[in-house]
Amino acid sequence: MRGIFSVVGLLLVVAIVALLARKQLTSVAAPQASPGSPEAAAVVPAGTPRQQVQQFQQAVQESMQAPRPEPDTK
Repeated sequence: MRGIFSVVGLLLVVAIVALLARKQLTSVAAPQASPGSPEAAAVVPAGTPRQQVQQFQQAVQESMQAPRPEPDTK
């Protein structure tokens, strides 16, 4: 009897967590901008996919090459 309550309680907790996760994921979805709006232009990446990958790789390399700030040691 004790085991049955444990399993039912565990299933109840899993169901609640799944419902909360689904609710949060659906609320995070960004609204779609109309094609003529300025927001739509900001969402659409420029260039071909190859150029986009190269731009991303370049941005990663630049961020990796940036010097880290020195901690103040006294």
